[in-house]
Amino acid sequence: MIVKRGFFLFVGLTSLGLGVLGIVLPLLPTVPFILLSAYCFARSSERLHNWLHQHPWFAQSLKDWEQQRAVRPGLKRRAMIVSLISFSLSIYVVPLVWVKIMLSCFCVTLMIYLWRLPVIPDES
Repeated sequence: MIVKRGFFLFVGLTSLGLGVLGIVLPLLPTVPFILLSAYCFARSSERLHNWLHQHPWFAQSLKDWEQQRAVRPGLKRRAMIVSLISFSLSIYVVPLVWVKIMLSCFCVTLMIYLWRLPVIPDES
């Protein structure tokens, strides 16, 4: 039991770190790592699970995902814009053509994934 809990705690902390890095690094997705952290913390640390669900950056999005399996339109739009800007900058800066092509493929794949995410309908 302790080993299992320690494993989930380690994976949760690692994925949280990768998710935070994903905020600024274009190739690391933030949302899947934060969702994995929430899953792992629910099985290992009530304190970290509560902290993550009360954190101003992640709380509302986690709640939306857990309750409706969807994201708010503004979050989806921001994720697409920030990802597009980040990938564009990376593609512009990198000198190797094959890396530019690879980054472009990753960018298109991410945009398709984000585009297909379900959206919470406006309440107005």
